Amino acid sequence: MKRTLIALLCAAALAGCTLDPTYQRPAAPVDSTWSTVPAPAQQKPAQGTAAAPLGADLGWRDFFKDPRLQKLIELALANNRDMRVAALNVAQYEAQYRIARANIGPTISASGSVTRERVEGSTSAYSSSSASVGLTSWEIDFFGRLRSLKRQALEQYLSTDAARTSTQISLIATVATDYLQLLSDEALLQITQNTVDADQHTYDLTVSMMKMGSASLQDVRQAENSLASARSSLASYTRAVAQDRNNLVAEIGAPLPDDLPQGPSLMESENTLADIGEGVPSDLLTRRPDIVEAEHTLKAANANIGAARAAFFPKIELTASAGTTSGSLSNLFKAGTGAWTFAPSISVPIFDFGYNRASLDVAKVEKDIDIANYEKAIQTAFKEVSNALAGRTTYVTQVAADRDYVGSAQQYYDLAQARYRSGTDSFLTLLDAQRTLYTAQQQLVTDMLAKQSNLITLYKVLGGGWSETSAVAQR
Repeated sequence: MKRTLIALLCAAALAGCTLDPTYQRPAAPVDSTWSTVPAPAQQKPAQGTAAAPLGADLGWRDFFKDPRLQKLIELALANNRDMRVAALNVAQYEAQYRIARANIGPTISASGSVTRERVEGSTSAYSSSSASVGLTSWEIDFFGRLRSLKRQALEQYLSTDAARTSTQISLIATVATDYLQLLSDEALLQITQNTVDADQHTYDLTVSMMKMGSASLQDVRQAENSLASARSSLASYTRAVAQDRNNLVAEIGAPLPDDLPQGPSLMESENTLADIGEGVPSDLLTRRPDIVEAEHTLKAANANIGAARAAFFPKIELTASAGTTSGSLSNLFKAGTGAWTFAPSISVPIFDFGYNRASLDVAKVEKDIDIANYEKAIQTAFKEVSNALAGRTTYVTQVAADRDYVGSAQQYYDLAQARYRSGTDSFLTLLDAQRTLYTAQQQLVTDMLAKQSNLITLYKVLGGGWSETSAVAQR
């Protein structure tokens, strides 16, 4: 008994060994500060101040203040099929981790049997009964192979959960961007409708002036051409609005409800996005889900090397059972019917044509690939954040210039219209003023959309909502 206990203690001590390489996080192959463009001297630092919360710490409800958009995001998170698949993938890898964890312990089972046998020519039948409890083929993990596989399964599970978080953040950003695209096309549709009305009025006025001899047939044809062009644009934006709605329906995975809260227009949406701070590049290592996913994948490859190394060493399995056996069922549990078996086995790899060596080489190459993918994920993140920060700095100036452009174009149009009616300027001047105003209004809407979309992209690439979506239990 003492020798058995000593053997079990030695087995337990050896089972704590591991052949995994010591994991060290690769150095981030990027600068320690963001690559940004300096803000103009006259621009106020309204966004990205030091006091603003980091994007990863700001929940999507706090970042998106538009109640209509919040409702759409809620619907998308509840119904989007990509999110369902991502959640099911997490459940699948969590179950696989539990399987790998269960393989470490012994499998204990109970069995019983009753046998009656009669030989031809005999006048009586022979019977036997047995009952036993035992463990079947328990691999004693001397060299940590099973524990390495357990760690590999855990890291794969955590990697999949980070992928789910990344899918959720991307979905939120996509819904918000598609929603802004709808607001943008609705604004362009309204501008185009106003242009059609103005061109129609100008055409009617030009026809009247031609009848009075104050305008030529050429002026009428030019007004007619401008009106036809505006009507063509009106049809285009009408189609775009319908397609934007279809895109939103596809993203949220359900029809647009009739009771959506009233939301602001695109021009009023500047105040519906919260201010966020960018922090430093090192923050992304723990707060951006695709980088976290890549690191967990790298850790899984590291554990797989340990399992491949352990394959070179002996594999020890233990089978044992204890119970009773008797010639009759009534005497099965009486004294003197005990029985037990103890059958340890060992297998030692001697010659496998290089299989184990090749498996170890594959595991090492896979780790090198995962290191490269991890570093690439960091470089991609750094580029995306730097580009978004550059956009945040410049779009403020660009939109402000667009507003000035629209104001100047409106004054030019009003003046040209008055001078045309009084006969001071030609119709070409009025037509140029109309086109200038229409172009300025379109440019303002386009740049407003780009500015708001860039802020959403910045929130996304900083790992926006990470703290809200990454609550996974470390089993």
